[in-house]
Amino acid sequence: MKAEIKELLEKEFKCLNYGFVRLIDIMGDDSSIVQAARVSYGKGTKTVNEDRGLIRYLMRHRHTTPFEMVEFKFHIKLPIFVARQWIRHRTANVNEYSGRYSEMKDEFYIPELEQIRFQSQINKQGRSEETLDENTSKEILQLLKANQLKSYEDYKALLDKGLTREIARITLPLSNYTEWYWKIDLHNLFHFLNLRLDSHAQYEIRVYAEAIANIVKVVVPLAWEAFEDYQLNSMYFSRQELKIIKKYLDINSMEQLENSDNLSKRELNEFKEKILKIISL
Repeated sequence: MKAEIKELLEKEFKCLNYGFVRLIDIMGDDSSIVQAARVSYGKGTKTVNEDRGLIRYLMRHRHTTPFEMVEFKFHIKLPIFVARQWIRHRTANVNEYSGRYSEMKDEFYIPELEQIRFQSQINKQGRSEETLDENTSKEILQLLKANQLKSYEDYKALLDKGLTREIARITLPLSNYTEWYWKIDLHNLFHFLNLRLDSHAQYEIRVYAEAIANIVKVVVPLAWEAFEDYQLNSMYFSRQELKIIKKYLDINSMEQLENSDNLSKRELNEFKEKILKIISL
């Protein structure tokens, strides 16, 4: 295992006020992806440059199975409302801290002042870019803190009366922190990151996605580069949108593509095929 990867193991990456992401274990790396794709060749039969080309080909053409040969296991501490968004990604193995067996901790998420914002009128499930005035924001934070303090006091009082933990916990708000171990293969992790690194994702879960991304790019740098180029920083067009693009295409300018420095010969040929397909719509 490379030294830079060893340094990541068990390192705590802080998220929000009490949260964190820790890499517990990994299985595989970039070489595992190409080994799976070249199952008949075996490990070490190709150069790094050829491995890079193959990984990019696999990502570009959505051949996902080889990426499933790499797995990450994380220990994550996060607010419950973030966990409820997160758990919608059902392609992972999860074991969560139990409020039935253990007491919930007196740890609650409090947003930063700049995150106290108005409801967006465009995105009905998100916040706008406009913040409330400072005094109102501080009042809101105090209200949140007071509610959390009262909820936890009620929780402890119920436990002191002998009430079962599984019932007492229902008095706690969604801002209470939970923890889990989360194991996922690279293909599905890329899907998670593609959604949760997006600017439209909720800020709080995006913080965790950014922490995970910083880990992944060290462990599988070639796969990460391909992911950035072909998924994270790319986009798809509908048939209707392609018909609009077709109106502005200049078929004569395709000759200039021969001198492109940004695409490999294979990618250039694939790009030309895409252009011709658009023209034939």
